[in-house]
Amino acid sequence: MTQSLTILGLESSCDDTAAAVVRREADGSVRILSSIVFDQADLHRAYGGVVPEIAARAHAEKLDHCVRDALQHADLGLGDLDAIAVTAGPGLIGGVISGVMCAKGLAAATGLPLIGVNHLAGHALTPRLTDAIAYPYLMLLVSGGHCQYLIARGAEDFSRLGGTIDDAPGEAFDKTARLLGLPQPGGPAVQQEAASGDARRFRFPRPLLDRDDCNLSFSGLKTALMRLRDQLIAEKGGLTRQDRADLCAGFQAAVVDVLGEKTKRALQIYLQENPAVPTVAVAGGVAANTAIRHRLETICADFGAAFTAPPLALCTDNAAMIAYAGMERFEAGARDGMDLSARPRWPLDQSSPAMLGSGKKGAKA
Repeated sequence: MTQSLTILGLESSCDDTAAAVVRREADGSVRILSSIVFDQADLHRAYGGVVPEIAARAHAEKLDHCVRDALQHADLGLGDLDAIAVTAGPGLIGGVISGVMCAKGLAAATGLPLIGVNHLAGHALTPRLTDAIAYPYLMLLVSGGHCQYLIARGAEDFSRLGGTIDDAPGEAFDKTARLLGLPQPGGPAVQQEAASGDARRFRFPRPLLDRDDCNLSFSGLKTALMRLRDQLIAEKGGLTRQDRADLCAGFQAAVVDVLGEKTKRALQIYLQENPAVPTVAVAGGVAANTAIRHRLETICADFGAAFTAPPLALCTDNAAMIAYAGMERFEAGARDGMDLSARPRWPLDQSSPAMLGSGKKGAKA
């Protein structure tokens, strides 16, 4: 490269409104100049989950403030940008529309190129933003609405090895938290409770380990936990704090075991490509779970593969990943027009059939 490239990214696919500015310097190094995230936890807390209509309205109200703050933190103006990248799907359609319309308005007003980005590609490319890892690498994308194993060969070249056929892990953590009266988001709450629990007290199923593939299922874990909870309540008239901690520990251990075994199978397939530097990356909100990270690190060491995970702030939804994914598309010559549409579904691997099951966001990509 002979000159720098500066991209503004917008993200509004679920319940976080975000804007960020990312720059690739002339020497090829990449820096996050700013990353602003407005969460909506207070708006949805009373409902036990994200309400799409409330989320969409909050995005529409906050996006311009987010953009302003991101530019101010980067000490830049719109005239200093080279392009605008925006999440165009998949996600809650009202929120995605809010982001796409905001980006179109900015592009129309400034004449800057518009780049539509797949939200999942944002997560999947985050390890290249943070650690500059080379293609191809094995990606475990594990979040509230998605879970899949991908071989990433390029910014728009992904092969899915397997994924969840029903609930994603993050969704299962959220449901577990609700069943046990823990706050949302459920992942951090369950992990905190599990730290003081005995994972051996209750035996949870390990779904689909009898199948020789990379597909996963987590809805049965939630059902098993609900039955154990109801049994304890019937026997004792309620749950003690230790009961709750032990249930969380057993549930988390089952998730870790399933992801660990399926990761081994995905690694065996990936290594057949003989990558020069075998690398396994994990991204998405559930990648913040320390027990899952530790198991994946151990497995990678056993297989002689490098392991990388983004900083915790880049595991959850953010716009820096969207700006970077847009940058890779921009450098490859991609441009979108004012006919860019918001998409509730957008699989990364266009050649594979949709996964069975629905989960909270519909058929899995």
